Amino acid sequence: MNAPHPDPTGPSEQTNPKDRPARLTVGVVGAGRVGPALAAALSLAGHRPVAVSGVSDASVRRAAALLPDVPLVPPGEVLARADLVLLTVPDDALPGLVAGIVETGAVRPGQLLVHTSGRFGTAVLDPARRAGALPLALHPAMTFTGTPVDVQRLAGCSFGVTAPDELRLAAEALVIEMGGEPEWVEEAARPLYHAALAIGANHLVTLVAQSLELLRAAGVEAPDRMLGPLLGAALDNALRSGDDALTGPVARGDAGTVAAHVAELRAHAPQSLAGYLAMARTTADRALAHGLLKPELAEDLLGVLADGGARRDGEADR
Repeated sequence: MNAPHPDPTGPSEQTNPKDRPARLTVGVVGAGRVGPALAAALSLAGHRPVAVSGVSDASVRRAAALLPDVPLVPPGEVLARADLVLLTVPDDALPGLVAGIVETGAVRPGQLLVHTSGRFGTAVLDPARRAGALPLALHPAMTFTGTPVDVQRLAGCSFGVTAPDELRLAAEALVIEMGGEPEWVEEAARPLYHAALAIGANHLVTLVAQSLELLRAAGVEAPDRMLGPLLGAALDNALRSGDDALTGPVARGDAGTVAAHVAELRAHAPQSLAGYLAMARTTADRALAHGLLKPELAEDLLGVLADGGARRDGEADR
């Protein structure tokens, strides 16, 4: 028997979410930063969290903060209690988890199994599907803190969604009820989709943290205050204009300035040099391709970048 599909109307369209039909009991396997927040959002939409599993002290604290009064139980018990189970474990652990719950007979026919991995589509859930489960891949394109603020941040958040055709409406409904916006991603495109998000979000954190570190080393007392407006404007411009938003010495072809940067980083922050060179080369390539960097200026610039990398390699060999 198929599990009831949630009502696709948004939470604001009815006065009492709990009065809507097809409310689901919800379980969470893996009380990391994502699962409890999604379960809390589903609770606001009228669904009922009934069980959560987690091992570490941090997981227990997150579950208590976001899902108060929801019992902490083993994964098998979560599946026994819930119509909809959120599998929110690290990507590399997901295939093993799916195999394990199938081998123990914990999966029930008609049960909705939802994983939140960006890397995988629904194929990773095939063992559970053969046992009768209904598979969904719902990946929120957001960074999570593990605190109640995450529930509010889901409003307007895009979800990378992959689902069988017969479950598309159910997938859309769940995302909308959590406050999100569904964005359909084909099974084969999931790794590329996830790589794109990692470049944009995870690498951004690394770049910002590195910039803060270097500004402190340069004697700036409030680097966060200095970077905030600059980075906010750069992000807004990039989202609006893509490569046309490129500015700075690489896009201008200022080889002398870039050479000075390389020398300073080699002397004072050698751990930052490789990242600078890699990003500068990529920026130069994109600026050239989009007509922002003049070809006659590119040769000297690329020479500086090549020399910077060659010196670094030579120094590492000595």
